[in-house]
Parts: sequence; structure tokens; C-alpha cells
Amino acid sequence: MPDPNPPTPVPVLYSFRRCPYAMRARLALRVSGHAVEHREIELKNKPDAMLQASPKGTVPVLVLNDGAVLEQSLDIMRWALERHDPEAWLPADEASRQDAWVLIAHNDGDFKHHLDRYKYPHRYGLADGLTHRAQAAVFLESLAQRLAANAYLCGPRFGIADAAIAPFVRQFAHTDKAWFAQQGWPALAQWLADFEASAAFAQVMEKHPVWPGVGQGLAPGAH
Repeated sequence: MPDPNPPTPVPVLYSFRRCPYAMRARLALRVSGHAVEHREIELKNKPDAMLQASPKGTVPVLVLNDGAVLEQSLDIMRWALERHDPEAWLPADEASRQDAWVLIAHNDGDFKHHLDRYKYPHRYGLADGLTHRAQAAVFLESLAQRLAANAYLCGPRFGIADAAIAPFVRQFAHTDKAWFAQQGWPALAQWLADFEASAAFAQVMEKHPVWPGVGQGLAPGAH
């Protein structure tokens, strides 16, 4: 049986344009300068090659040249930045690193839990997501306070915490733009606007054709 993920000249990234986890992985790969073969997938029609590499079936997935698989967005970010970090996204000292990782953990934990239920209440049997919006807003208030004191979440320059968290704040803000704009978070709103206006964001949000395309074939049983 042919290897669904044969060795390639560059790592293969399975991605989905709007997924915030995939978005932050693409940001780190971009800033690090690592070339990848971008394979855009449809979540409802996942190719067998991706599922063979990562049976969990979620993006992002990075298949390295030697066949090793990274299937968590933060692992992909660290892999890229530990090899080349030209803009110093990784904090230089232990205290700053711990601050960044704790902040990201809060984002990926409680905030993401409430964000999902705010954005998609009916998936969770809720009449609306307003209670979860209020609970998610507690985390956003803490970000707003940080940004009132510094240009970025962990200091004076954009770093891994900003890249890892901004896609999720964007998702929250776009759920009800009018409500978000009415909150007393001017520094947070400006930080998000700057992120969305950046060349990095524009580049990682470029549209790619769905893989596999014409002539590549979809393996039988892919879903």
C-alpha cells in the first residue's frame, strides 16, 4: 500500500483557513521563514493522508521531512521558532516565558471553553451564549489591562502570546462586533485592529485551493 505521506522536500502542513489554532501555527511558520507544503482541507471531507498522519482529525497537523508528526498548534509554533526566531517571539528569560505560557493556557482553557459556547450556543443546548460571553469577558478585561500598560501582551514587542491568542480574540470580537466595540477596551480593540491590518495576518489568511485538488485524487474512504 502506498505511503499516504511519503517524504517531501519540505514539511507538509494540513490546515483550515479560519481555524484559530491553524492560524497561529501559520503565523509562527511564516515569521520563522520555514517553507511548508500547504494542504488546505475541508473539515467535512478530511483526506486520508491527514488522518493517517494524525487520527485525531483536527488541524493543524505538520508532517516533518522525516515523517515525524506535530499535531498541536503550540508544538508547531515552538518547533518553528526554536529553529529560527528572527523577530524574537520567544521570551528571552524564564519569568517572561512562564508569563507567556500561563496566559496562553488561560486562553486555551477557560476562555476557549466560554468562547465556543458564546459563538455556538445551540451546539451545547443553550438558548443563548450571553452567560458565557460575560465569563469570557473576564479574560478579555485582563488582556485589556495588560495592553493599557504595554503595547503587547507580554511587553513592548509582539511575541508568541500575541500570535497564539489574537486569533481567538478575533473570533470572539467577530461574534458580535457591535457589542465588542461598545466595551471599554480601547487598547484591546486597537491591538486586535493592528493585528488584523498586519502584513503577517494578510499573508497567512491567503486562500488556498482545497487539497487534494484535480489530479491528486481523494483516497477511498476519506471523510
